[in-house]
Amino acid sequence: MLPTTGRAMDQLERSHGLWKKTAPPAPATTSLDGERSVDVAIVGAGFTGLSAALHLAQRGIKVAVLEAEDIGFGGSGRNVGLVNAGMWVMPNDVPKALGPVHGERLLEVLGNAPGEVFDLIERHGIECEAERQGTLHCAVGKSGLEEIQERAEQWQARRAPVRVLDAAETAARTGTAAYSGALLDLRAGTIQPLAYVRGLAGAAMAAGAEIFTRTPVKSIQPSNARWDLVMPGARLVADWVVIATNAYTHDLWPGLRSEITHLPYFNFATAPLDDRLLKQILPERQGAWDTKEILSSFRLDQAGRLIFGSVGALRGTGAGIHEAWARRGLRRLFPLLDGVRFESSWYGMIGMTDDSLPKFHRLAPNIIAFHGYNGRGIGTGTVFGRLLSDHICGAPETDLPLPPTEPVKQPFRADRERFYELGAQLAHFVSDRF
Repeated sequence: MLPTTGRAMDQLERSHGLWKKTAPPAPATTSLDGERSVDVAIVGAGFTGLSAALHLAQRGIKVAVLEAEDIGFGGSGRNVGLVNAGMWVMPNDVPKALGPVHGERLLEVLGNAPGEVFDLIERHGIECEAERQGTLHCAVGKSGLEEIQERAEQWQARRAPVRVLDAAETAARTGTAAYSGALLDLRAGTIQPLAYVRGLAGAAMAAGAEIFTRTPVKSIQPSNARWDLVMPGARLVADWVVIATNAYTHDLWPGLRSEITHLPYFNFATAPLDDRLLKQILPERQGAWDTKEILSSFRLDQAGRLIFGSVGALRGTGAGIHEAWARRGLRRLFPLLDGVRFESSWYGMIGMTDDSLPKFHRLAPNIIAFHGYNGRGIGTGTVFGRLLSDHICGAPETDLPLPPTEPVKQPFRADRERFYELGAQLAHFVSDRF
């Protein structure tokens, strides 16, 4: 195993915060050197790549995962840890965008995604603080209540186990009277995301997959009807290539990065709350988020730390602005937490597409990718990894929940990313001030 430098440890501390402190160690890996040949090369050791590797290896496929940094370095190790069903898009709007076949298929696949995540956790004994008590989508005001009521009706028409709670029951389940209601989704839950992705890595390696970290792929070129992946001091030849980098895509394949707009999201974690507070705040351990455009989320970890987050990046002026907002926001929601100490902070990037729907790309013969999870990476990445495995092993492309599309550049992407980051700072700065 390669030694981890002090600088790398400091970077992981800042970027992964609480999750780095509380996750079990990652399985031992090395960087790739020399040359080798495999059936499938996977670029990216996150939820998608490791789920694909696990399912391929279980079928006897020779697979290697190539990760530029560490296991779970990207969004898979930085997010809130909400294992949600479906997408941000209203259920009835998905068939309108994708057509009735792909639309309903995607709703079914992602509606069942949390179940697949929790089944994998149980089957492979992954220690990741799994809580399957549902999630609460909390309504802010009348418009927020109307939104969750409409969402509930559309999911209920598809027989999903969701229901709308009134203000009183929402207050009892959250510990705050700030919301006019909440959508309880019993399919969903919470996990420690970095622990989960490390557990997937361990399961994939136990099944026979190879994982190489600190191994950045510099180019992918055709080579005698196969694909040649070139890295510093190393070369890998494969029949299939899966690009599983999502929001942390760089310039490996033309067009992929330009399709994604980065939306930063941060989290602060308190010190563990005492038993008195834990009986009042999220007593059933649901994860929660609200209906505001610049949303807030909150959940507990296994030790009773409250994790509170919102849109924004903890860098530059944003670091102080967002922390001050987080303290005000917690005080407003939970007055008993006034003055509570933050133990950890971190942030990452969400990969947003122009229509808030994920994409399937056949980039070249035998080079495939799912891309753009729009903040729903845990269930989506896990299921899409398994579907990529099915496809490589012979399942027809027509069985996938998304039609193949070409990457489409988002206009003014860089300007929009700056706007999101600075706009979140402005919104949080003026919150409760004017």
